[in-house]
Amino acid sequence: MQDVRWPEEGVRRIPFAVYSTPEVYEREQRAIFKGPIWHFLGLEAQIPDTGCYVLAQVGDTPVIVVREASGKVNALVNRCSHKGTPLAYTPSGKVSRFLCIYHNWCFGLNGQMISAAFERGVAGKGGMAATFKKEENGLARLRVHTINGLIFGTLNDETPSFEDYVGADLIANIKRVCGKPIRILGQYSQKLPSNWKLYIENVKDPYHASILHAFNGVMKQDRLTMEGGIVMGARGWSHISYSKMSTDQGDAVYKSKELRSGELTAYGQGLRDTSMTDTWDDFGDGVSMTIQTIFPNFVLQQLRNCLAVRTIVPKGTHESELRWIAFGYQDDDQRKLNGRLKQSNMMGPAGLIAMEDGMIGGLVQRGIAGDLDKAAVVEMGGHGIEPIPGSRASEGSVRGFWTGYRALMGL
Repeated sequence: MQDVRWPEEGVRRIPFAVYSTPEVYEREQRAIFKGPIWHFLGLEAQIPDTGCYVLAQVGDTPVIVVREASGKVNALVNRCSHKGTPLAYTPSGKVSRFLCIYHNWCFGLNGQMISAAFERGVAGKGGMAATFKKEENGLARLRVHTINGLIFGTLNDETPSFEDYVGADLIANIKRVCGKPIRILGQYSQKLPSNWKLYIENVKDPYHASILHAFNGVMKQDRLTMEGGIVMGARGWSHISYSKMSTDQGDAVYKSKELRSGELTAYGQGLRDTSMTDTWDDFGDGVSMTIQTIFPNFVLQQLRNCLAVRTIVPKGTHESELRWIAFGYQDDDQRKLNGRLKQSNMMGPAGLIAMEDGMIGGLVQRGIAGDLDKAAVVEMGGHGIEPIPGSRASEGSVRGFWTGYRALMGL
């Protein structure tokens, strides 16, 4: 690729051009989003009944996720096979079939074509040619995998099984966090003024979590001095970062004037509403935070009792959309429900964490604009992708993302 030359240092240097070059964005659509990857599409709880659907995006490709009468979940490209008109427009709904508004081509919940307006012409004249076959003109379909209520899809026949793609440790955490029937608490989206990869880098980077998010350090919500670590998925492309809040011994470190948390006094007397930080152990293992990514752009979070899935959707080279679904469990009592909602609002884009993550990507996008021939330095924790036992002071999982990215992009 002419506009991108990867530095000889490998994944410990990230060329700024990959965040800003249209040619790179176009290749990502083919090599990554239409490549051998599993992409998160939604939650089964969003489509409980026959005909219920939600819309999703796999890169630039629009997708309908729908439940058919047998209970099977289908993922269909949201594009009429006649002229390419989208079939569904509202983010979610319930239908008996998909009818194109342009020429009334009709498709079943499984994507098979049912009929076309004036298929046999009018008064014996006109109509579709004898060569036209409805069974050859259904909607394009994705291969679908469901696990504990999460729905994933792929556009590529060469994609390995989901288990092989993510690895056993990540499968185990999905079953841990989503091991009970879930209850959707709310959905929201956040427009980010930055390339989608800047956000997924941010999520894979535990280094920043108690620095950029000074609240985490001051209020002892997440510190690198807590017991924790990083677990890498298959091939190192995906990861889990985890910590145990009750083990923190970091007061002296986080009072240092070299850290933002040491300079801030706004939270010095604590929150007026202490219930904002009331927590309980959902899983009985003492782990208060897990951030799990699945390459390329999916996040499963457990931030104390704030549970959510996130997807970062590319919207060109300089913009992206972060889509959230916050959830709890169907057996949550009112205290837990209220606690999850408070924590979700505190962590979300109107709160103290997601707002800062969205802002920092925009600042980086602006900062690199004049020097796309330069590169970012990613050497915290070494040069490779191997985790450091018992430590999150590493960018190994960031390098893991770029290892997968380079493999698929041929860079």
